Amino acid sequence: MNELSKITAEHLRRCAIVYVRQSSTTQVEHNRESTARQYELAERAARLGWRRDQVKVIDEDLGISGSGLSERTGFARMTAEVGLGQVGIVLGLEVSRLARNNADWYRLLDLCGLTHTLIGDGDGIYHPGLFNDRLVLGLKGTMSEAELHVLRARLFGGIRNKAARGELHRGLPVGLVRGDADGEVLLHPDESVQAAIHAVFDRFAEFGSARRVWLWFRSQGLRFPLHSNSLVDLRWVAPTYTKIHQVLTNPFYAGVYVYGRTQQTCYLDAGGRIRKRIRQRDREQWPVFIRDHHAGYIDWNTFEANQKRLAQNIRPRPHQSGGAVREGAALLQGLAVCGHCGRRLAVHYSGRFSAPGYHCAGKNIVNGRGEYCLNIGGVQIDAAVAEAFLAALAPAGLEASLQAIEQFDADHETTLAQFRRDVERARYNAQRAERRYRAVDPENRLVARGLEAEWESALLELKTAESELSDREHARPRSLTHEERDAILALGKDLKRIWFAPTTSDRDRKELLRTLLDDVTLRVERDKYNAHLTLRWRGGLFSEVNVPLPHSHPSPIRTADDTIDLLRRLAAHYPDTKIAGILNRQGRTTATGLSFTANRVSSLRTHWEIPCFQPRQQVQDGECMTIEKAARALGIAPSTLHRCLNDGFIAGEQITPGAPWRIRINDELRSRFVESAPEGYVKMFKAMNLLGVSRQTILRRVKRGELKAVHVYRGRAKGIRIQVPAVAPDLFDPLKKTEGVV
Repeated sequence: MNELSKITAEHLRRCAIVYVRQSSTTQVEHNRESTARQYELAERAARLGWRRDQVKVIDEDLGISGSGLSERTGFARMTAEVGLGQVGIVLGLEVSRLARNNADWYRLLDLCGLTHTLIGDGDGIYHPGLFNDRLVLGLKGTMSEAELHVLRARLFGGIRNKAARGELHRGLPVGLVRGDADGEVLLHPDESVQAAIHAVFDRFAEFGSARRVWLWFRSQGLRFPLHSNSLVDLRWVAPTYTKIHQVLTNPFYAGVYVYGRTQQTCYLDAGGRIRKRIRQRDREQWPVFIRDHHAGYIDWNTFEANQKRLAQNIRPRPHQSGGAVREGAALLQGLAVCGHCGRRLAVHYSGRFSAPGYHCAGKNIVNGRGEYCLNIGGVQIDAAVAEAFLAALAPAGLEASLQAIEQFDADHETTLAQFRRDVERARYNAQRAERRYRAVDPENRLVARGLEAEWESALLELKTAESELSDREHARPRSLTHEERDAILALGKDLKRIWFAPTTSDRDRKELLRTLLDDVTLRVERDKYNAHLTLRWRGGLFSEVNVPLPHSHPSPIRTADDTIDLLRRLAAHYPDTKIAGILNRQGRTTATGLSFTANRVSSLRTHWEIPCFQPRQQVQDGECMTIEKAARALGIAPSTLHRCLNDGFIAGEQITPGAPWRIRINDELRSRFVESAPEGYVKMFKAMNLLGVSRQTILRRVKRGELKAVHVYRGRAKGIRIQVPAVAPDLFDPLKKTEGVV
């Protein structure tokens, strides 16, 4: 059949579409001849009989792959017009320009066959409704998809083969550079770059936390090297936490060449579209892993120890010990294990002085109700563990004190060395700028002015660096005197003084404890009034410690005195029914061990001549209200008021644990709930960034009155707003242009 005979008057009444596409932006930029050939297809449509105004050129998909994994709006628009029967012919330079996957290709063929739309390419014109033409188009689509597969297989095969030899050139992390030989990787020749990388690993060995390493860099005002493919020269900027963490987790710094740490997978999103995402592979699944490939900053064993230490800093999984060291007096936080069921013990604080305690919910607690598997105070337990730890550490006390003397000046000298290198680098840049300025013809003012400005900028940077170095040298800590050295050596013989010193924080004690202890298994024997501790030390050794528990003495059959005192306080505010519920929630019983009812509360109150509850007229100003009434008075939801109470944003009154909360409504409390935030108040997340502390720390400062806060209850942006002092440093705001951020 003649190709032109396939074009009917019906086809000519419809529009003609020229679909223009190239797979990448590189092809669009460099392969311009292919783009021009595709645009010339509009002239071919005119020669086939379509008017100029009937020809539509769809070029929205230039630079987008036709594999189907990308959103092609141009192809979608063309398919929609074909389905509506508005297209007479679709022209493309090749069938592969239309689709590189059979799912899109055959969907287009089916629509073209139903609406009698022609398809044309460089080889001819086809009618998808005819069997022979449909067969040819199907073969072309299959070959196009196969061609894409073959190209990918060849490219990826070559990449994997070269990576298996460790010669594949990929971007190296800062501190490593390429050598002249194939696959050769060398340390950066700049000693200041090497010193910055070494400082990260040295500080992590000391602190054991990526965040504390980052905070140390920030506190010392040190900068970190930055390089990328888009930068010609190395830049020195303030480090971020992400960059510090990347240095600690990159195996290239351990002299290992790896390839395939990530894997690209496809999935369907909520709209049914195919998407790509990158996932991290486990170390056992890395395709290429070559140890001792090049010189590293640390060895492989140190790298593995660092990864294990980083993994322990996150919240541990259920029933496992470990986790990052947190504030709080509980010495065994993250280390205590239940000796009955093997679960990790949780920490709680109670009493006026927030005494620590440990408990295990086990399988007996459901929705906060039930009986704990283990519940014990932590004061005696912590004291026993600390005594065993100090006894084990005593032989190393003198050596540790000597190391403390040597470390006294080392930290400051490390910082000074970095600032001296900054001065040396700034001086070299200034001298280079001067040489460039003096080498130019003075009469060429267009060039001379630019070089003069560059020289002035380099001189200003040199002056700033020298000023910072001078300030650091003047702030050098004084050397220890002989008397101070003797005092430190004396402390090495008496570790208890250091352990219980006010300057030793709870966090320091926990970190010291974890250097020797893996976990502590706690088993309570109530019938024997004994707590049995099994201490598992680093290296696999075990030791056992028994802690005697206080005995309970038998008492006469009478209601407990504290229960009677509590009843006196409750009777002034609540009726007998509510008092019975409060006493039962606290686990209190009558003299015979029975639970309380309204009648039993009434009998006990009558026996002790306690007046019954008499409701009195309440005063509106400064009135104590229940949660529900206070919420209505403030115009907010009760759940919001509960949340504010739990966060410590507002104060509440509770006669005893288990009794209903009461809120005292006054003008000061009303002023904390506003419709819009006043000037100078920021959101909680912004306040966390500005102050560099957690949300709980900010709420504690609000509760202590150190920070002012309001609660916005109207509009979409509801929540707490914090007034941050103007002097607070913003650790996350973009830095100055001359500094930048890694």
